[in-house]
Amino acid sequence: MKLSEFLLNDRFAREAGAEIFTIEPGYAKVRMEVTPAHLNAAGVCQGGALFTLADLAFAAVANSYTQITLSLSANITFLKAVSCGWLYAEAREVYHHNRIPYIEVHITQEDGTLVAIMTSSGYRKKDTLPVDPVESTAQP
Repeated sequence: MKLSEFLLNDRFAREAGAEIFTIEPGYAKVRMEVTPAHLNAAGVCQGGALFTLADLAFAAVANSYTQITLSLSANITFLKAVSCGWLYAEAREVYHHNRIPYIEVHITQEDGTLVAIMTSSGYRKKDTLPVDPVESTAQP
């Protein structure tokens, strides 16, 4: 099984419409189309929806070494309000550590406009995931 298939078990992210594009060791790209269901009372994408997108990208990167990795902390800064269109979350492992990785996620619109930045650290357990090793591929 591929890691992207395993992460389909994240039912909340799946129901929110988040889709994984790419997973490589230390890198992932995820997308989500903002729909009326994502909008808050002010008519902009709800912060929780943006966090869900970023969190799935974090999970893809953090687990890309096939060790179960859970979030320890996360901080998100919202920079721009959006009401429609596709959003992309690109996550990179900024600091690789066998137990405490540090990951940064940039959420952008299709034209590259920055919408939010999330920084997060995780905890890598000794347990391995029931997935095939992740290989490097060309990024879209």
